[in-house]
Amino acid sequence: MPLRARQRCHAALTAALALAAAAVLSAAPSASAADTWTEVGSDRADPLTESQGLTSVEVPANSPNRYTGIGTIPAGVSSRGWNHVGDPDASYDGYYVEPYQADSGNAKMFRVQAPGGAWSEYVHTLSSGEALNNSWVAISPDGQWMLAGEYGTMSRFLVFPTPGANASTSPSANLPQASTVNLDHAVRDVQGCDFSGPTTLLCSSDDPAGTLFGITKPLLQVDLSARPNGTSDVLGHVTALRQLPLRSSCSGTFEVEGIDYDRRDGTLRVIVVSPGFCVLTDSKTYRFKRG
Repeated sequence: MPLRARQRCHAALTAALALAAAAVLSAAPSASAADTWTEVGSDRADPLTESQGLTSVEVPANSPNRYTGIGTIPAGVSSRGWNHVGDPDASYDGYYVEPYQADSGNAKMFRVQAPGGAWSEYVHTLSSGEALNNSWVAISPDGQWMLAGEYGTMSRFLVFPTPGANASTSPSANLPQASTVNLDHAVRDVQGCDFSGPTTLLCSSDDPAGTLFGITKPLLQVDLSARPNGTSDVLGHVTALRQLPLRSSCSGTFEVEGIDYDRRDGTLRVIVVSPGFCVLTDSKTYRFKRG
């Protein structure tokens, strides 16, 4: 609320506000160099088949967006313990990858559909200290490297050769971690990331606390120091751009899910699942445009 010029405490209050602003800015990365994303619409998200993640698909041409949810897990996959699917991604040349996790064990799985339609599975044995959860994948624009994320409060993303697309990978061999993206600011409960450029990621965070960036459920931008190459680690500068929409007929806890950036028309999409009974009625995939 603006201060009234006639108030004698104008100068003192202005100074106090300046100090408070400086404290906030020192606690979180500046967004001055980041993009601004404006909400332009939304679509209902089905709680069974559109509640975990999504990706735009360029091959074959004119393909619809693909979503994941508990209802999209094949029975033959869940019966073997892979009962959670995260936010998928697709390479520009047609490799589609879904991340899977189990309730226990020492591995995570990536289910891959090749451009010709055939499915295969790639298993990664956990490295020392690696979390079991497998929340999302993001394929680099060159198609050769795949980032993946762990749930919780983290200061890194994992880098793998893209299963199927990278010639070094095989379904019959362990999918190794190739390198790491080291983040300059901790992130919490990231549910999805997608490349919006060669070295820029947009990520959806389900952070319920808001202590890392001053807002809950933020849209994050991660600017990499170099393109992922699988041979050396890169740095990631994290910026909080805005809070994602939290609107529903029900009150309670929302859950931010997967994210997708469609380079063909510049649309960013993020799934937000509504609380309580409204998970069935007004969960949404929100659409955003830059600018």
